[in-house]
Amino acid sequence: MKTHWINGEWVESASRETFPVINPATEEVVDHVARGHGADVDRAVEAAFAAQRDWKFVPGIEKAERMHEFARRLRDKKEEIAILLTREGGKPLIENRDEVEWVAACFDYYAEIGRDYKGKVIGPVSRHQLNFTVKEPYGVVACIVPWNYPLLLMSWKVAAAVTSGNTVVIKPSEYTPLSTLALAEMLEAFPRGVANIVTGYGPEAGEPLVKHPKVSKIAFTGGVTSGRKIAVMAAEHLKKVSLELSGNDPLIVCDDVDLDVAVRGAVWACYLNMGQVCTSAERIYVFQSVLEKFIEKFVAFTRSLRLGNPLGPDVDLGPMITQAQREKVEAKLEKALQAGAHLLEGGKVPSQFQKGFYYEPTIITNVNHSMEIMRSETFGPIAPIMPVKDIEEAVQLADDSDYGLGASIYTNNMEYALYAMRDLLAE
Repeated sequence: MKTHWINGEWVESASRETFPVINPATEEVVDHVARGHGADVDRAVEAAFAAQRDWKFVPGIEKAERMHEFARRLRDKKEEIAILLTREGGKPLIENRDEVEWVAACFDYYAEIGRDYKGKVIGPVSRHQLNFTVKEPYGVVACIVPWNYPLLLMSWKVAAAVTSGNTVVIKPSEYTPLSTLALAEMLEAFPRGVANIVTGYGPEAGEPLVKHPKVSKIAFTGGVTSGRKIAVMAAEHLKKVSLELSGNDPLIVCDDVDLDVAVRGAVWACYLNMGQVCTSAERIYVFQSVLEKFIEKFVAFTRSLRLGNPLGPDVDLGPMITQAQREKVEAKLEKALQAGAHLLEGGKVPSQFQKGFYYEPTIITNVNHSMEIMRSETFGPIAPIMPVKDIEEAVQLADDSDYGLGASIYTNNMEYALYAMRDLLAE
Protein backbone atom coordinates (compact mmCIF):
# COMPACT_ATOMS: atom_id res chain seq x y z
CA MET A 1 0.00 0.00 0.00
CA LYS A 2 1.31 3.45 -0.99
CA THR A 3 0.83 6.55 1.15
CA HIS A 4 1.14 10.29 0.64
CA TRP A 5 4.59 11.89 0.31
CA ILE A 6 4.59 14.94 2.59
CA ASN A 7 7.56 16.91 3.90
CA GLY A 8 9.99 14.23 2.79
CA GLU A 9 8.14 11.37 4.53
CA TRP A 10 5.59 8.68 3.73
CA VAL A 11 2.35 9.60 5.49
CA GLU A 12 -0.90 7.65 5.83
CA SER A 13 -4.20 9.41 5.23
CA ALA A 14 -5.72 10.91 8.34
CA SER A 15 -8.82 8.82 7.62
CA ARG A 16 -6.74 5.64 7.04
CA GLU A 17 -8.83 5.10 3.88
CA THR A 18 -7.36 3.69 0.69
CA PHE A 19 -8.48 3.02 -2.88
CA PRO A 20 -7.33 0.52 -5.54
CA VAL A 21 -5.36 1.27 -8.69
CA ILE A 22 -6.52 -0.97 -11.56
CA ASN A 23 -4.42 -2.26 -14.47
CA PRO A 24 -6.57 -1.39 -17.52
CA ALA A 25 -5.06 -4.28 -19.54
CA THR A 26 -5.83 -7.01 -17.02
CA GLU A 27 -8.40 -5.40 -14.66
CA GLU A 28 -6.23 -6.59 -11.75
CA VAL A 29 -5.41 -4.42 -8.74
CA VAL A 30 -1.86 -3.09 -9.06
CA ASP A 31 -1.77 -1.61 -5.56
CA HIS A 32 -3.76 0.38 -3.04
CA VAL A 33 -3.13 4.07 -2.40
CA ALA A 34 -3.94 6.45 0.44
CA ARG A 35 -7.27 8.25 -0.06
CA GLY A 36 -6.62 11.88 0.74
CA HIS A 37 -9.03 14.41 2.21
CA GLY A 38 -8.84 17.96 3.47
CA ALA A 39 -6.69 17.12 6.49
CA ASP A 40 -4.05 15.50 4.30
CA VAL A 41 -4.10 18.42 1.89
CA ASP A 42 -3.69 20.85 4.77
CA ARG A 43 -0.67 18.96 6.06
CA ALA A 44 0.96 18.97 2.62
CA VAL A 45 0.26 22.64 1.98
CA GLU A 46 1.60 23.66 5.39
CA ALA A 47 4.80 21.71 4.66
CA ALA A 48 5.15 23.39 1.27
CA PHE A 49 4.40 26.82 2.74
CA ALA A 50 7.08 26.43 5.41
CA ALA A 51 9.66 25.13 2.92
CA GLN A 52 9.05 28.00 0.50
CA ARG A 53 10.29 30.59 2.97
CA ASP A 54 13.84 29.36 2.42
CA TRP A 55 13.55 27.79 -1.04
CA LYS A 56 12.74 31.11 -2.68
CA PHE A 57 16.16 32.45 -1.61
CA VAL A 58 18.17 29.45 -2.84
CA PRO A 59 20.46 30.64 -5.66
CA GLY A 60 19.65 29.59 -9.19
CA ILE A 61 22.87 27.62 -9.54
CA GLU A 62 21.98 25.47 -6.52
CA LYS A 63 18.43 24.96 -7.74
CA ALA A 64 19.85 23.91 -11.10
CA GLU A 65 22.10 21.32 -9.48
CA ARG A 66 19.14 19.83 -7.63
CA MET A 67 17.01 19.79 -10.79
CA HIS A 68 19.76 18.00 -12.70
CA GLU A 69 20.14 15.54 -9.83
CA PHE A 70 16.42 14.76 -10.04
CA ALA A 71 16.82 14.09 -13.78
CA ARG A 72 19.84 11.81 -13.19
CA ARG A 73 17.99 9.78 -10.57
CA LEU A 74 14.99 9.45 -12.84
CA ARG A 75 17.07 8.20 -15.76
CA ASP A 76 18.66 5.62 -13.45
CA LYS A 77 15.16 4.24 -12.76
CA LYS A 78 13.82 4.76 -16.28
CA GLU A 79 12.76 1.19 -17.01
CA GLU A 80 11.22 0.61 -13.61
CA ILE A 81 9.15 3.78 -13.82
CA ALA A 82 8.12 3.10 -17.44
CA ILE A 83 6.83 -0.37 -16.50
CA LEU A 84 4.82 1.09 -13.62
CA LEU A 85 3.38 3.75 -15.94
CA THR A 86 2.33 0.98 -18.32
CA ARG A 87 0.73 -1.16 -15.64
CA GLU A 88 -1.44 1.62 -14.25
CA GLY A 89 -2.13 3.66 -17.39
CA GLY A 90 -2.19 1.23 -20.31
CA LYS A 91 0.07 3.07 -22.76
CA PRO A 92 2.53 0.75 -24.54
CA LEU A 93 5.85 0.43 -22.77
CA ILE A 94 7.77 2.01 -25.65
CA GLU A 95 5.73 5.19 -25.25
CA ASN A 96 6.25 5.29 -21.50
CA ARG A 97 10.00 4.96 -21.91
CA ASP A 98 9.76 8.11 -24.01
CA GLU A 99 7.62 9.81 -21.38
CA VAL A 100 10.17 9.18 -18.63
CA GLU A 101 12.95 10.62 -20.78
CA TRP A 102 10.83 13.67 -21.60
CA VAL A 103 10.34 14.28 -17.87
CA ALA A 104 14.08 14.12 -17.21
CA ALA A 105 14.72 16.45 -20.16
CA CYS A 106 12.09 18.88 -18.84
CA PHE A 107 13.85 19.15 -15.46
CA ASP A 108 17.21 19.58 -17.21
CA TYR A 109 15.73 22.35 -19.35
CA TYR A 110 14.15 24.31 -16.51
CA ALA A 111 17.30 23.88 -14.44
CA GLU A 112 19.12 26.07 -16.95
CA ILE A 113 16.23 28.49 -17.40
CA GLY A 114 16.14 29.05 -13.63
CA ARG A 115 19.89 29.50 -13.47
CA ASP A 116 19.86 32.23 -16.09
CA TYR A 117 16.65 34.24 -15.90
CA LYS A 118 15.45 36.28 -12.93
CA GLY A 119 14.20 39.47 -14.58
CA LYS A 120 15.33 42.15 -16.98
CA VAL A 121 16.39 45.78 -17.27
CA ILE A 122 14.02 48.03 -19.22
CA GLY A 123 15.15 51.11 -21.12
CA PRO A 124 14.34 54.37 -19.25
CA VAL A 125 11.71 56.78 -20.53
CA SER A 126 13.30 59.86 -18.94
CA ARG A 127 16.64 61.08 -17.52
CA HIS A 128 17.87 59.90 -14.11
CA GLN A 129 15.58 56.85 -14.24
CA LEU A 130 16.40 53.16 -13.89
CA ASN A 131 13.71 50.59 -14.68
CA PHE A 132 13.98 46.88 -14.02
CA THR A 133 11.79 43.88 -13.24
CA VAL A 134 12.51 41.08 -10.77
CA LYS A 135 10.61 37.82 -11.11
CA GLU A 136 9.15 36.66 -7.78
CA PRO A 137 7.69 33.22 -6.99
CA TYR A 138 4.00 32.86 -6.18
CA GLY A 139 4.46 30.63 -3.12
CA VAL A 140 2.71 27.26 -2.99
CA VAL A 141 1.52 25.93 -6.35
CA ALA A 142 -1.13 23.20 -6.62
CA CYS A 143 -0.28 20.87 -9.52
CA ILE A 144 -3.33 18.81 -10.52
CA VAL A 145 -2.42 16.21 -13.11
CA PRO A 146 -4.46 13.95 -15.45
CA TRP A 147 -4.02 10.23 -16.13
CA ASN A 148 -3.05 10.11 -19.81
CA TYR A 149 0.50 11.48 -19.42
CA PRO A 150 0.80 11.61 -15.65
CA LEU A 151 4.52 12.26 -15.37
CA LEU A 152 5.04 14.49 -18.39
CA LEU A 153 2.15 16.79 -17.50
CA MET A 154 3.32 16.81 -13.90
CA SER A 155 6.85 17.83 -14.95
CA TRP A 156 5.66 20.77 -17.07
CA LYS A 157 4.06 22.19 -13.93
CA VAL A 158 6.49 21.14 -11.21
CA ALA A 159 9.78 21.87 -12.98
CA ALA A 160 8.72 25.39 -13.94
CA ALA A 161 7.29 26.11 -10.49
CA VAL A 162 10.18 24.76 -8.45
CA THR A 163 12.97 26.37 -10.45
CA SER A 164 11.18 29.72 -9.98
CA GLY A 165 11.32 29.43 -6.20
CA ASN A 166 7.85 28.03 -5.60
CA THR A 167 7.03 24.86 -3.69
CA VAL A 168 4.39 22.39 -4.87
CA VAL A 169 1.69 20.01 -3.83
CA ILE A 170 1.03 17.45 -6.55
CA LYS A 171 -2.38 15.77 -6.85
CA PRO A 172 -2.14 12.97 -9.45
CA SER A 173 -5.17 11.34 -11.04
CA GLU A 174 -6.77 8.62 -8.98
CA TYR A 175 -6.23 6.30 -11.97
CA THR A 176 -2.45 6.76 -12.21
CA PRO A 177 -0.97 7.80 -8.84
CA LEU A 178 1.65 5.06 -8.52
CA SER A 179 4.16 6.39 -11.03
CA THR A 180 4.01 9.83 -9.40
CA LEU A 181 4.55 8.33 -5.94
CA ALA A 182 7.49 6.39 -7.37
CA LEU A 183 9.21 9.75 -7.92
CA ALA A 184 9.54 10.33 -4.18
CA GLU A 185 13.04 8.86 -4.24
CA MET A 186 13.99 11.38 -6.94
CA LEU A 187 12.26 14.24 -5.11
CA GLU A 188 14.69 13.72 -2.24
CA ALA A 189 17.05 15.76 -4.43
CA PHE A 190 15.11 18.78 -3.10
CA PRO A 191 14.82 19.99 0.51
CA ARG A 192 11.97 18.59 2.59
CA GLY A 193 8.63 20.12 1.79
CA VAL A 194 9.57 21.58 -1.60
CA ALA A 195 7.61 18.87 -3.44
CA ASN A 196 4.73 16.95 -1.85
CA ILE A 197 2.27 14.38 -3.23
CA VAL A 198 -1.30 13.84 -2.02
CA THR A 199 -3.36 11.10 -3.67
CA GLY A 200 -7.13 10.92 -3.85
CA TYR A 201 -10.24 11.88 -5.74
CA GLY A 202 -11.03 15.33 -7.11
CA PRO A 203 -13.86 16.37 -4.77
CA GLU A 204 -12.10 14.98 -1.69
CA ALA A 205 -8.49 16.05 -2.29
CA GLY A 206 -8.41 18.26 -5.38
CA GLU A 207 -11.08 20.73 -4.27
CA PRO A 208 -9.57 21.36 -0.80
CA LEU A 209 -6.22 21.89 -2.51
CA VAL A 210 -7.65 24.50 -4.87
CA LYS A 211 -9.45 26.31 -2.05
CA HIS A 212 -6.64 26.19 0.51
CA PRO A 213 -5.80 29.76 1.61
CA LYS A 214 -2.04 29.14 1.44
CA VAL A 215 -2.12 27.92 -2.16
CA SER A 216 -1.33 30.89 -4.41
CA LYS A 217 -1.59 29.33 -7.85
CA ILE A 218 -3.26 26.32 -9.47
CA ALA A 219 -1.87 24.52 -12.51
CA PHE A 220 -4.40 22.05 -13.95
CA THR A 221 -4.64 19.82 -17.00
CA GLY A 222 -7.91 18.03 -17.68
CA GLY A 223 -11.43 18.41 -19.01
CA VAL A 224 -13.36 21.62 -19.59
CA THR A 225 -15.97 20.82 -16.93
CA SER A 226 -13.38 20.36 -14.18
CA GLY A 227 -11.34 23.29 -15.47
CA ARG A 228 -14.36 25.58 -15.31
CA LYS A 229 -15.05 24.56 -11.70
CA ILE A 230 -11.43 25.21 -10.76
CA ALA A 231 -11.47 28.60 -12.47
CA VAL A 232 -14.60 29.61 -10.53
CA MET A 233 -13.17 28.44 -7.20
CA ALA A 234 -9.89 30.20 -7.91
CA ALA A 235 -11.67 33.41 -8.89
CA GLU A 236 -13.51 33.46 -5.58
CA HIS A 237 -10.12 33.63 -3.85
CA LEU A 238 -8.41 35.76 -6.52
CA LYS A 239 -5.87 33.01 -7.26
CA LYS A 240 -3.83 32.66 -10.42
CA VAL A 241 -4.58 29.66 -12.64
CA SER A 242 -2.98 27.91 -15.59
CA LEU A 243 -5.45 25.64 -17.39
CA GLU A 244 -4.86 23.25 -20.27
CA LEU A 245 -8.24 21.76 -21.13
CA SER A 246 -10.07 19.65 -23.70
CA GLY A 247 -9.37 19.53 -27.43
CA ASN A 248 -11.26 18.63 -30.60
CA ASP A 249 -8.35 19.07 -32.97
CA PRO A 250 -8.77 19.22 -36.75
CA LEU A 251 -6.34 17.67 -39.23
CA ILE A 252 -6.40 18.85 -42.86
CA VAL A 253 -5.05 16.74 -45.73
CA CYS A 254 -4.49 18.65 -48.96
CA ASP A 255 -4.29 17.24 -52.48
CA ASP A 256 -0.58 17.92 -53.03
CA VAL A 257 0.93 15.55 -50.46
CA ASP A 258 2.36 12.05 -50.44
CA LEU A 259 -0.69 10.18 -49.14
CA ASP A 260 1.41 7.41 -47.60
CA VAL A 261 3.09 10.01 -45.40
CA ALA A 262 -0.17 11.80 -44.60
CA VAL A 263 -1.98 8.56 -43.76
CA ARG A 264 0.67 7.37 -41.33
CA GLY A 265 0.71 10.74 -39.63
CA ALA A 266 -3.07 10.95 -39.46
CA VAL A 267 -3.51 7.42 -38.11
CA TRP A 268 -1.05 7.98 -35.29
CA ALA A 269 -2.50 11.44 -34.61
CA CYS A 270 -5.89 9.76 -34.10
CA TYR A 271 -4.96 6.57 -32.29
CA LEU A 272 -1.81 7.23 -30.25
CA ASN A 273 -2.60 6.21 -26.66
CA MET A 274 -6.00 5.07 -27.96
CA GLY A 275 -6.90 8.67 -28.83
CA GLN A 276 -6.60 9.63 -25.17
CA VAL A 277 -4.49 12.70 -25.86
CA CYS A 278 -5.75 16.28 -25.57
CA THR A 279 -4.13 17.07 -28.92
CA SER A 280 -5.37 13.95 -30.74
CA ALA A 281 -6.69 14.53 -34.26
CA GLU A 282 -10.44 14.17 -33.72
CA ARG A 283 -11.66 15.56 -37.08
CA ILE A 284 -10.02 14.81 -40.42
CA TYR A 285 -10.79 17.03 -43.43
CA VAL A 286 -9.56 15.68 -46.77
CA PHE A 287 -9.61 17.39 -50.17
CA GLN A 288 -12.33 15.73 -52.24
CA SER A 289 -9.95 14.96 -55.12
CA VAL A 290 -7.87 12.59 -52.97
CA LEU A 291 -10.55 11.43 -50.54
CA GLU A 292 -11.14 7.95 -51.95
CA LYS A 293 -7.45 7.07 -52.10
CA PHE A 294 -6.82 8.56 -48.64
CA ILE A 295 -9.62 6.51 -47.07
CA GLU A 296 -8.40 3.33 -48.75
CA LYS A 297 -4.89 3.79 -47.37
CA PHE A 298 -6.16 4.99 -43.97
CA VAL A 299 -8.27 1.85 -43.52
CA ALA A 300 -5.40 -0.41 -44.59
CA PHE A 301 -2.92 1.18 -42.20
CA THR A 302 -5.43 1.14 -39.34
CA ARG A 303 -5.92 -2.59 -39.84
CA SER A 304 -2.17 -3.10 -39.47
CA LEU A 305 -2.12 -1.71 -35.92
CA ARG A 306 -1.49 -4.33 -33.26
CA LEU A 307 -3.63 -4.31 -30.11
CA GLY A 308 -2.36 -6.15 -27.07
CA ASN A 309 -0.90 -6.16 -23.60
CA PRO A 310 1.02 -2.86 -23.47
CA LEU A 311 3.96 -4.56 -21.75
CA GLY A 312 4.43 -6.81 -24.77
CA PRO A 313 7.16 -6.29 -27.39
CA ASP A 314 4.99 -6.14 -30.53
CA VAL A 315 2.18 -3.84 -29.51
CA ASP A 316 1.02 -0.54 -31.04
CA LEU A 317 -2.10 0.08 -28.95
CA GLY A 318 -3.08 -0.95 -25.45
CA PRO A 319 -6.41 -0.60 -23.63
CA MET A 320 -8.39 2.49 -22.76
CA ILE A 321 -8.02 3.74 -19.20
CA THR A 322 -11.35 2.56 -17.74
CA GLN A 323 -14.58 0.81 -18.59
CA ALA A 324 -16.41 4.11 -18.09
CA GLN A 325 -14.19 5.88 -20.64
CA ARG A 326 -14.76 3.10 -23.16
CA GLU A 327 -18.52 3.28 -22.65
CA LYS A 328 -18.43 7.03 -23.21
CA VAL A 329 -16.72 6.50 -26.57
CA GLU A 330 -19.15 3.71 -27.53
CA ALA A 331 -22.11 5.97 -26.76
CA LYS A 332 -20.67 8.81 -28.82
CA LEU A 333 -20.10 6.51 -31.79
CA GLU A 334 -23.62 5.11 -31.56
CA LYS A 335 -25.05 8.63 -31.53
CA ALA A 336 -23.08 9.50 -34.68
CA LEU A 337 -24.24 6.34 -36.46
CA GLN A 338 -27.86 7.08 -35.57
CA ALA A 339 -27.38 10.55 -37.07
CA GLY A 340 -26.25 9.04 -40.39
CA ALA A 341 -22.51 8.41 -40.08
CA HIS A 342 -21.12 5.32 -41.86
CA LEU A 343 -18.92 2.84 -39.99
CA LEU A 344 -15.97 1.72 -42.11
CA GLU A 345 -13.79 -0.01 -39.56
CA GLY A 346 -13.78 -1.02 -35.89
CA GLY A 347 -16.48 0.21 -33.60
CA LYS A 348 -16.51 -2.69 -31.16
CA VAL A 349 -14.72 -4.41 -28.30
CA PRO A 350 -12.21 -6.89 -29.78
CA SER A 351 -13.19 -10.48 -29.11
CA GLN A 352 -9.67 -11.81 -28.47
CA PHE A 353 -9.36 -10.18 -25.03
CA GLN A 354 -11.14 -11.73 -22.05
CA LYS A 355 -10.05 -8.90 -19.77
CA GLY A 356 -9.05 -5.28 -20.22
CA PHE A 357 -10.67 -2.13 -21.56
CA TYR A 358 -9.71 -2.66 -25.20
CA TYR A 359 -11.50 -1.07 -28.14
CA GLU A 360 -10.91 -1.32 -31.86
CA PRO A 361 -9.60 1.76 -33.67
CA THR A 362 -12.61 3.09 -35.51
CA ILE A 363 -13.19 4.96 -38.77
CA ILE A 364 -16.43 6.72 -39.76
CA THR A 365 -17.44 8.75 -42.80
CA ASN A 366 -20.55 10.65 -43.92
CA VAL A 367 -20.13 12.99 -40.98
CA ASN A 368 -21.10 16.65 -40.70
CA HIS A 369 -21.01 19.45 -38.18
CA SER A 370 -24.49 18.82 -36.88
CA MET A 371 -23.06 15.73 -35.15
CA GLU A 372 -21.72 15.91 -31.60
CA ILE A 373 -18.70 13.81 -32.56
CA MET A 374 -17.49 16.69 -34.77
CA ARG A 375 -18.12 19.36 -32.15
CA SER A 376 -16.89 18.03 -28.80
CA GLU A 377 -13.97 16.06 -27.43
CA THR A 378 -14.15 12.28 -27.93
CA PHE A 379 -10.90 11.26 -26.19
CA GLY A 380 -10.98 7.86 -27.78
CA PRO A 381 -9.93 5.94 -30.93
CA ILE A 382 -12.48 7.27 -33.43
CA ALA A 383 -11.45 8.92 -36.70
CA PRO A 384 -14.24 10.86 -38.46
CA ILE A 385 -13.26 11.70 -42.06
CA MET A 386 -15.05 14.50 -43.93
CA PRO A 387 -14.47 15.76 -47.52
CA VAL A 388 -13.74 19.42 -48.34
CA LYS A 389 -13.47 21.09 -51.73
CA ASP A 390 -10.54 23.43 -50.99
CA ILE A 391 -8.36 25.01 -48.33
CA GLU A 392 -10.89 27.75 -47.57
CA GLU A 393 -13.61 25.25 -46.72
CA ALA A 394 -11.16 23.13 -44.73
CA VAL A 395 -10.09 26.04 -42.55
CA GLN A 396 -13.67 27.26 -42.17
CA LEU A 397 -14.80 23.85 -40.88
CA ALA A 398 -11.70 23.45 -38.73
CA ASP A 399 -12.58 26.73 -37.02
CA ASP A 400 -16.23 25.74 -36.55
CA SER A 401 -15.61 24.52 -33.00
CA ASP A 402 -15.57 25.81 -29.44
CA TYR A 403 -12.16 24.19 -28.99
CA GLY A 404 -8.85 25.60 -30.16
CA LEU A 405 -6.11 23.59 -28.52
CA GLY A 406 -4.29 22.36 -31.61
CA ALA A 407 -4.55 21.78 -35.37
CA SER A 408 -2.55 20.08 -38.13
CA ILE A 409 -2.21 20.37 -41.89
CA TYR A 410 -0.50 18.12 -44.44
CA THR A 411 0.56 20.10 -47.50
CA ASN A 412 3.59 20.95 -49.63
CA ASN A 413 1.96 24.19 -50.73
CA MET A 414 3.37 27.13 -48.76
CA GLU A 415 0.33 29.23 -49.64
CA TYR A 416 -1.98 26.65 -48.06
CA ALA A 417 0.25 26.39 -45.00
CA LEU A 418 0.42 30.14 -44.45
CA TYR A 419 -3.32 30.51 -45.02
CA ALA A 420 -4.06 27.88 -42.37
CA MET A 421 -1.48 29.34 -39.98
CA ARG A 422 -3.03 32.79 -40.31
CA ASP A 423 -6.75 31.94 -40.27
CA LEU A 424 -7.03 28.74 -38.23
CA LEU A 425 -7.58 29.66 -34.62
CA ALA A 426 -5.61 27.21 -32.51
CA GLU A 427 -2.89 27.49 -29.91
